[in-house]
Amino acid sequence: MIRVLSDALTAADRLQVTLLGLLDLSAAFDCVDHTLLLQRLALQYGLADGVLQWIRSFVSGRTQKVLYDGQLS
Repeated sequence: MIRVLSDALTAADRLQVTLLGLLDLSAAFDCVDHTLLLQRLALQYGLADGVLQWIRSFVSGRTQKVLYDGQLS
């Protein structure tokens, strides 16, 4: 995050335009098939290589458990 801020400030000092695109995928993981999500990100949004691999590693092998009143779901 510090690197992103530094790059944005450097660009501003040079009077360059800085665009930052953020993608919140937290809700998408629960309601969309991960294979389909990755295919659409690649085909419709053009994500590839490192970015797609990072997202793939983020959605693969994840589980969720809830602890309530001493009981684990």
